[in-house]
Amino acid sequence: MLYYLFEYLESQFSFPGASVFQFITFRAATAFILSLLISTIYGKRIIKFLQKQQVGETVRDLGLEGQKQKSGTPTMGGIIIILATLIPVILLSKLNNIYIIILIITTVWMGLIGFLDDYIKVFKKDKDGLSGRFKILGQVGLGLIVGSMLYFNEGVTIKEQLPIDQQIVKENGRKKVFGEAHKSTKTTVPFFKGNELEYSKALSFLGDGYEKYGWIVFIFITVFIVTGISNGANLTDGIDGLAAGSSAIIVITLAVFAWVSGNIVFADYLDVMYIPNSGEMTVFISAFAGALIGFLWYNTYPAQVFMGDTGSLTIGGIIAVIAISIRKELLLPILAGVFVVENLSVIMQVFWFKYTKKKFGAGRRIFKMAPIHHHYQKLNYHESKIVVRFWIVGILLAVFAIVTLKLR
Repeated sequence: MLYYLFEYLESQFSFPGASVFQFITFRAATAFILSLLISTIYGKRIIKFLQKQQVGETVRDLGLEGQKQKSGTPTMGGIIIILATLIPVILLSKLNNIYIIILIITTVWMGLIGFLDDYIKVFKKDKDGLSGRFKILGQVGLGLIVGSMLYFNEGVTIKEQLPIDQQIVKENGRKKVFGEAHKSTKTTVPFFKGNELEYSKALSFLGDGYEKYGWIVFIFITVFIVTGISNGANLTDGIDGLAAGSSAIIVITLAVFAWVSGNIVFADYLDVMYIPNSGEMTVFISAFAGALIGFLWYNTYPAQVFMGDTGSLTIGGIIAVIAISIRKELLLPILAGVFVVENLSVIMQVFWFKYTKKKFGAGRRIFKMAPIHHHYQKLNYHESKIVVRFWIVGILLAVFAIVTLKLR
């Protein structure tokens, strides 16, 4: 809202300093600071409110060290992250930007699913919370909505670099490097020189006109990634600070990609896909990063609050949607490697247990416990050490992901 206010003041009254709100970098920095302040200052008040409402975590006895002491710690702390993200976004971003609209829908949608799950656990005293099928249904529903909006909305376009012999110098002396904006189901493939993949080509076996069915593949991919990453974030939220810290690293990296993809100068310099209007997502991502870091203030060991599914499902959904929007979803196995490994550890454990039980009559395990961070706890690593080492791995993966901008 402030963006439109200062835009009006600038156009009507030439208000001094109002033009600074036109710069994404200024609004992104302001959003980060504001969200950080909201999550740290008002986060404490929200925690006290949750304590008064007796919104405490019921911890299952898994035989882990220090587990019983966490019983009764306030949960649903994801509310802090959601509020600290949405308030700066509403104040500072262009609310008519399609990418901002999609991200707000994602935040509210996944937040509600997570909140319902936590509500059932806390107030209905059902440790299982929301049924797994309903969680999946909610994630698939979001994937369908996001995929449809990204594919069918006319505001979602890309510009591709013209061949060198077609690049012309315009009257202002600048070279026209990119062609006209157009709809596309192309995405970025890391490590390849011609690093673009057209999803619709998966349907080329249909013959002429297969491109018009490209939305089927695109939406399917969107559903798969939203479901996978949100579940990965949910599984990662098992020890103090792990999910919030790992997510902050991923989100800050995505801010770099979003800003580069939405800036025609840097998109040209780095030879990446230029996505008009996507740079506005930097404001949202900055607010989101500030909210995560502010939440981490209270979530590091020993945690004063847990994010619950309200936070973890929302975090995963937002990360997935940002990556898809800037056509970097195929980079997530690297960038969100911590989430992917957490997911795989559970899948491998369950599969191997069922397979060996069927074959030998008794189930066997690959890890002492899954997700994998519990495996290290069983090996008597202190959870603070596990978290910091996972963060270090996350930072290395983030640096490697950024390097892929030029490593082809």
